[in-house]
Amino acid sequence: MSRVPHWLGRIGTRLTEMGERLDERRAEVEKEHTDDTASPPSPEPAPEHDDPSAAPTTSTTPVVPAIRPEPASVVPWGVRVAAEAGWRLLILAGTLWVLMRVISAVQLVVFAFVVALLITALLQPTVARLTRWGMPRGPATALTAILGFVVMGLIGWFVTWQVIENTDQLSDQVQDGVDELRNWLLNSPFHVTDKQINKIAENLRDAIGANTDEITSAGLEGVTVIVETLTGILLAAFSTLFLLYDGKRIWEWTLKLVPAAARPGVAGAGPRAWRTLTAYVRGTVIVALIDAIFIGLGIYFLDVPMAVPLAVFIFLFSFIPLVGAVASGALAVVVALVTQGVFTAVLVIVVVLAVQQIEGHVLQPFILGRAVRVHPLAVVLSVAAGGLVAGIGGAVVAVPLVAVTNTVVSYLHSYSQAHTQETAALRHAPQPRGATALGSAPEGPEAP
Repeated sequence: MSRVPHWLGRIGTRLTEMGERLDERRAEVEKEHTDDTASPPSPEPAPEHDDPSAAPTTSTTPVVPAIRPEPASVVPWGVRVAAEAGWRLLILAGTLWVLMRVISAVQLVVFAFVVALLITALLQPTVARLTRWGMPRGPATALTAILGFVVMGLIGWFVTWQVIENTDQLSDQVQDGVDELRNWLLNSPFHVTDKQINKIAENLRDAIGANTDEITSAGLEGVTVIVETLTGILLAAFSTLFLLYDGKRIWEWTLKLVPAAARPGVAGAGPRAWRTLTAYVRGTVIVALIDAIFIGLGIYFLDVPMAVPLAVFIFLFSFIPLVGAVASGALAVVVALVTQGVFTAVLVIVVVLAVQQIEGHVLQPFILGRAVRVHPLAVVLSVAAGGLVAGIGGAVVAVPLVAVTNTVVSYLHSYSQAHTQETAALRHAPQPRGATALGSAPEGPEAP
C-alpha cells in the first residue's frame, strides 16, 4: 500500500512534462505561422538538374494546381457570335409566333381595325379641309363618314344589281359559248369525239353529286362568312368614326405606352408613317379608278356583256397589287371568250396589258411617288405572305404595311444616327472656362 502513491506521483509528473512539451510545440507552430504571414518566403533556387535518386525534401510549400481558363474564353469567336445571334433570333421567332397566334385568334377585329385605318387615311384630308373652313370637328367627321359610307354602299349595290340584271343574259351567252366550244373541239385537229365530250360531262355531274355534302357545308360556311363580314363592317365603321374624330388623342395616348427613352423617335416616326399610308391609299384609289375606267371602256366598245360590273370588279381588285390586276383582267378575258369568241378575248387581253403597262410605268411612279415606292420583289413576297396568313384581306393590307414599316425603319435609323452624332459632338466640344464659363452659367439665386 506504501508504493501506490509513489507510482501515481510519477504518472502525474510525466503527464505534466508532456503537457509542457505540447504547449511549447504549439507556441513554436504559431510563431512560424506568424512569421510566414508577415514576410512571404523567398522562392528557393531551382536545382540545375533533376536527380531521381535524390532524397525527397521535406518542404512545407503547398503545391498550387494549374489555373484553368474560363469555358467561354476557349470557345472560338465565330461560334460565340453565332450562338449569341442564334438565341436572340430564337427569342424573336418565338415572339413573332406568339404574336401571330394572338392575331389569328382575333383576326376579325384586327382586320376590321386595319380597314378602318385605310378608310381613315382616305377620308381624313376631307375632315381636315372642312375643319379649316370653319366647320366644327364633330359635324365635319359625321358628314365625311356618311358620304364615304354611302358611296361605298352604292358601289356594292350597283355591282350586285348589275350582276342580277345580267345573269339570265350571261347564262344564255355562256351556254352558247359552251356549244361553240364543243363544236370547235369536234372539228379541231385534236380528234375529240362526241362520246368523249359526253363522258367528260357525265364525270362532272357525278363529281358534283358525290360532293353534295361538301357543297352544302360550303354553303353553310358561306353563311358564317356573311355574318362575320357584317360584323367586320360594323367594327370598321365605328373604328373609322372614332379615328376621324379623335385620332390625335388616340395617338397621344399610344405614345404614353412607349418607354420615355424611345418616345421622341416614335413621336417623329408616327406622322411620317401616317403620311405614307395616306399617300398610298389616295394614290391606289386614283390608279384603280383610272384602270377601271379605261379597261371598262375597252370591253364596252368590244361589246363584252356586263362591262360596268367588270369595271367595278377591276377597281376593287386593283387594291391587291399585281395579283389583283391579273385576276380582274383574267375575269374580263374569260367573259369575253365565253360570250364573244377568241378574237374578242385576244383584243381584251391587249387592252388589259396596255392599261397595266401604262399604270406600272407612268401612273404609279407619278401618283404614288418615292415616299411609298416598294421594290417589286418586296411587293410579290408581301402579297404572297399576306395571302397565306389572312387570305384576301392579308393580301390587301400587306403592301401598305410594308411601305409604312419601310418609312418607320428608315426614319428611326436616321434619327439614331443623328442622335449619336449630336451626343458625340457635345462630348468632344470644348468646355467654357474663365469669364466665358461665368457668363454662360445659368442665372439663379446666389449661393449662400
